Amino acid sequence: MTARPAHPAERRDRRDADRRFGIRLFGSAAVAAVAAVLFGLLLVLVESGWHPLRRLDAGAAGWLNRAALDHPAWTGTLRFFSDVVWDPVTLRAAVAVLTLWLVHRRAWRLAAWSAVTAVAGGLIGLLAKTVVERARPALPDPVAHAPGFSFPSGHAMTATTSFAILLLVLLPLVRPALRPLFWAVATVSVLGVGFTRVALGVHWFSDVAGGWTLGLAVVALTGWSFEAWRADAGLGRADVAGGLEPELGDDDPEATGTPS
Repeated sequence: MTARPAHPAERRDRRDADRRFGIRLFGSAAVAAVAAVLFGLLLVLVESGWHPLRRLDAGAAGWLNRAALDHPAWTGTLRFFSDVVWDPVTLRAAVAVLTLWLVHRRAWRLAAWSAVTAVAGGLIGLLAKTVVERARPALPDPVAHAPGFSFPSGHAMTATTSFAILLLVLLPLVRPALRPLFWAVATVSVLGVGFTRVALGVHWFSDVAGGWTLGLAVVALTGWSFEAWRADAGLGRADVAGGLEPELGDDDPEATGTPS
């Protein structure tokens, strides 16, 4: 049976869809590249002991340490958020539960993306810490202590990857009107993690910035790979701002979708 020739309007719509998809893929790759370059630049500056960065780190640590000493109740709140709510164990547990739920929903590839992104982020962050071996801040009157090396911040990197996973997986189940709220909560949480780590005196500001940029690079790269898989599988293009897999609410997410 001979296939019906595509109507000119259909061909135009397909070209427009292909162009938008290409832009999104290129955007993901560009975000990953920029984040990786920024992390590499930070790493070079940290390793070389660049004076302006050292001055920024020392100034932020000293000012926030004095504020923490002057406000013990405020410090207790920071500890609670840093050690309980935003602790890497808490966030990784949330991602693990989400991944198991995805397996239950038979969203196999999305579950694999979630697990790979979380594990890769953790291992890459640990490797970077081991290679750099940067000491943590040594303040005259510390209000908190943490083991291990300092750069990049594991809390900041885990928050970046974990909240990105939670957002990009669950957004298709959220009403469009509420999605900006979820983006805002995730953004505030990631920034809040960085603030608590510097305010408690267990990380330099550049440690936190390194964790953010490296985590963003990991998510952008794995997200780009997932989008490329959707194209190869013939599924409809996803608007990443609304989640990686729009079909997640269907009975069999990976058996649905409109061919490209």
